Amino acid sequence: MNVNELAQKSVQYRRNILKYIVGAKAGHTGGSLSCVDILNVLYNNVLRVSPETFGSPTRDRYIQSKGHTVEALYVVLADKGFFPESDLETLCQYKSHYIGHPTRKIKGIEQNTGSLGHGLALSVGTALSAKLDELDYRVFTLLGDGELPEGSNWEAALLASHYKLDNLCAIVDKNTLQISGSTADVCNTDPLDQKFEAFGWSVRHVDGHDLAALQEVFDALPFAPGKPSLIIAHTVKGKGVSFMEGQLKWHHGVPNSEQYAQALDELEEAALALA
Repeated sequence: MNVNELAQKSVQYRRNILKYIVGAKAGHTGGSLSCVDILNVLYNNVLRVSPETFGSPTRDRYIQSKGHTVEALYVVLADKGFFPESDLETLCQYKSHYIGHPTRKIKGIEQNTGSLGHGLALSVGTALSAKLDELDYRVFTLLGDGELPEGSNWEAALLASHYKLDNLCAIVDKNTLQISGSTADVCNTDPLDQKFEAFGWSVRHVDGHDLAALQEVFDALPFAPGKPSLIIAHTVKGKGVSFMEGQLKWHHGVPNSEQYAQALDELEEAALALA
């Protein structure tokens, strides 16, 4: 897809995220809106995976460590044909598989996640398996900046460097907010680039809402032979809806009818600007 087509997809995805969160009366709105541009570029232009190849041993793997923003992943997977979009009408309902965190009961999801700090370790093991089996698939994982204080991340980061996993790319959705406050106030992990570089990673920064820049940085993988790659994606929580942007209360807020209508109006304006 070209950049304009990706931009149109991002608007569509944001509409759907809000639609299904409002229908479920539950969800992590702000973080889903902050990471959806990353998922857009990954699934439409980067990942070598499809509903037809999901069982192939050579498929690329994507693991969403920040599992609480699964609504963004659901709408992208539905758009790519992994399951009917109508399934999302059951989001967070009794006996539905479409729960508030990723589960392997849903086609297209590689790993159960949601206990924060586990996704990178799972991804390291998956990337190491590719090396041992001499397969050329790549592993991508999306981390929230709020989960980085978890110690398992740093154990995994050390192992990824030790085993020279240049088939591994971790992306940090750095929107600077988590459920209980700003990441700087709760447990500051900056400077992230220097910390990961000290652990033997190759690091790049990108505007996580600039679709062309995201495409460029993914096209450059791996950043250095024999090193795992880290992308620090600078994002805005609630991106695309003015009254949600950068607001902590939208970590898991659900819009009321008036707010939902305003959000849809703003997204419609964004879509018309792309036409």
